[in-house]
Amino acid sequence: MTFDLPNSLILDTALSVSGLTDYIRLLLEQDEQLRQVWVTGEVSSANHHRSGLFFTLQDTDGTAGIKCVVWNSQLAKLAQIPVAGEQIIILGSIRLYPQRGEYQLSVWQALPAGVGLQALRYQQLKNRLLAEGLFDRQRKRSLPIHPQTIAVVTSPTAAAWGDIQKTLKQRYPGLHVLFSPATVQGEQAPESIVKAIERVDWDGRAEVLILSRGGGAVEELACFNDERVVRAVASCSIPVITGIGHQRDESLVDLVADVCVHTPTAAAETVVPAIAELYAEHRQRVLALHEVMHDFGENAENKLQALRNRLRRLRLDRQLEQEAQKLVWKRRQLVQATIARSQQAKQHLELLRQKLATLDPKAVLQRGYAVVRQENGAIARTAAELEVGQNLSIQLGQGEVIVKVTEVKK
Repeated sequence: MTFDLPNSLILDTALSVSGLTDYIRLLLEQDEQLRQVWVTGEVSSANHHRSGLFFTLQDTDGTAGIKCVVWNSQLAKLAQIPVAGEQIIILGSIRLYPQRGEYQLSVWQALPAGVGLQALRYQQLKNRLLAEGLFDRQRKRSLPIHPQTIAVVTSPTAAAWGDIQKTLKQRYPGLHVLFSPATVQGEQAPESIVKAIERVDWDGRAEVLILSRGGGAVEELACFNDERVVRAVASCSIPVITGIGHQRDESLVDLVADVCVHTPTAAAETVVPAIAELYAEHRQRVLALHEVMHDFGENAENKLQALRNRLRRLRLDRQLEQEAQKLVWKRRQLVQATIARSQQAKQHLELLRQKLATLDPKAVLQRGYAVVRQENGAIARTAAELEVGQNLSIQLGQGEVIVKVTEVKK
């Protein structure tokens, strides 16, 4: 195939290699989309050079690839160092090198893709919550020993709910269980779990809360690494125990909970004691108390007998008898002395009574004497005190008479 073109046309439109390369470079490097682009793929090769890390990023099916470079000044800032065979997400800009006529991606940041990205996000959130102190042992609360009301947050259709009910009924019959249903898988799960915990808090009757799910794949348990759920557990007003899944790494909810176990059944077993075990422990305590009391009684009896033997050896019983006999004699002497003094006092009292009786004015009057009183009540002792015509009262042994003085003999 031949082209019949005028020479003048070829000369006017022909570009040099550098001109074409510069044109392509401007198209690539000035494009807003390509100046800051995210690209995901698999690292097929990686080589360290003095200036930086060079690697190729390709689609997993190998249909396309692009050369990439991370300069040494940027390597320390990467969240994920590109390694052959790993899936990564990179942020960079397109650069074209005229000498080789090649373009490559100048990388600013590299992140793990897929599970690796989830792990990075998990670790970053974990570090942030750890710095806030949400995982500190000092803030963890003890579970109540004998709770009467327990709240359970899980899915109503999950086997975990049935396991918890069965275990609680077997271990502690009569326990009051408050069920706060929640979705525990999928995009709606975090918000649903948060609302379920808030309902328990608002109700205010429960003493402890079980947050549970019956296992699942890592991606199915993602809601228990959600920051909203972690903070809801941390701010719950009552202790929280988690029982999420089987044989898995601890979730962030497990780390913030007051107690964590690996299964719903284990959570139910941990939160309440078994009645049978309590009864057995009670019987053991009763037997131990009986043994202690028996030993105490024997020890007391032995000590008492030892004291009795010691008293016999010291003959204190004879001394006590002698002192008691002395007390009897002293009492008799005291009684006799008291009676004698009492009799003496009675005799002296009788003498005083008789003497007083002889001095009693009434007794003198009874013997025939009289008391003469003037009108002013004064006793008349001499005739010189009286005058003719004066009224006098004369008190006799029995009664009183009024007289008038007719004559005074001095």
